[in-house]
Formats: sequence, C-alpha cells, structure tokens
Amino acid sequence: MEAITDIEKLREVALDQHGFVTSSQAEEVGVSRPSLSYLVKHERIERLERGIYRIPQVNATENDVFQLALLWAGDGAFLSHDTALAAWDICDINPTVIHVTVPKKRRIQKQGCRNVVLHRDDVSAGDLTWWDGMRVASPSLAVRQSIERGVSSHIIVQAIEQGRARGLIDKDHAAELETELEARGNAGQ
Repeated sequence: MEAITDIEKLREVALDQHGFVTSSQAEEVGVSRPSLSYLVKHERIERLERGIYRIPQVNATENDVFQLALLWAGDGAFLSHDTALAAWDICDINPTVIHVTVPKKRRIQKQGCRNVVLHRDDVSAGDLTWWDGMRVASPSLAVRQSIERGVSSHIIVQAIEQGRARGLIDKDHAAELETELEARGNAGQ
C-alpha cells in the first residue's frame, strides 16, 4: 500500500477551493502545522495570509482571489454587493475591491486581507447560492445590497433587467428592487 504524502492530502482539499487550504483544513486531513511550515520553508507550498496556503499543484484561475477572500473571512462568509453582481455578470460593474459579508456575530481577529471590504449582516439561507464553488449572494440580494451601498442607478437598472431576462431574478423580486431603487431617489445617480 502506497503512503499518501502531505502534499497529496493538501492538494485534495485545494482542488475544491481554487488551490487554497487553511491550516485548520490541513489539520483535519492529518497535515500538522510543523509540516506546513516545512513545506513553506522548502517552497513546496506558499503562505499567502495567516493560516492560508496556496498549493501550486492546483492550477490558478481568474477567480482565485475571491476564494482567498472567503477563506480569510472564515465560516459563514459569502461574496456580496458589487462582487456578487460581477460574479453573476448581470451588469457592467467592475469592482476594485472584493466585497465579502459575514454573520454579524462573526469575529475576525486577524488583519485585513488585501483588497477586501468586510460587511456584517445576517441573511437567510435562501438568499445565498453557489458560484464557481463559492458561496455568493443571490442576484436579488446582491442588487439590494448594491442599492443600499449607493451603486449607480443605471448599473442597478441594468442588473435588474439582465437578471430578469436571464431568469436569475423573478418578476416579483424585480418589482421590489425597482421600488427600493425609486425610494433611494437620486442618491446613487
């Protein structure tokens, strides 16, 4: 019987997470913290953030930065606001930062991850879904969050129209979102 190496164990976890693994996940599959340190020292893996490692045996993708932000934010985190709108590709928004939301009671004791804006909110499970293997706000929630954040009205209108046309936002939610946008007034013009 062939022994499974620590790199192979880490790779198995990283395959589902855009090439990343946390130190907690590593321990769950039997890779100790000293072993992680050894692998970093010998350049077999790369330490990106405190407790988050990149496994180079997994090919990089354009969405890796989103997964890194979610792993940094921890349990219950999801892509939100402008970032979720961009993920759904329902409008011409190009966020310069990654918006991540965590539950209100979630404590984050480490310094901020590069280019991540952290929001706190408690949302229902029905407002979350999956995109490219990552938790993300539903299109309706992403539009609502973007209305509240003051994203330009023409971007919001485009997101509602495209979301509706692609079957991602139903008629009732679209009407509610349009009403919320009208109530906001010209603040986001």
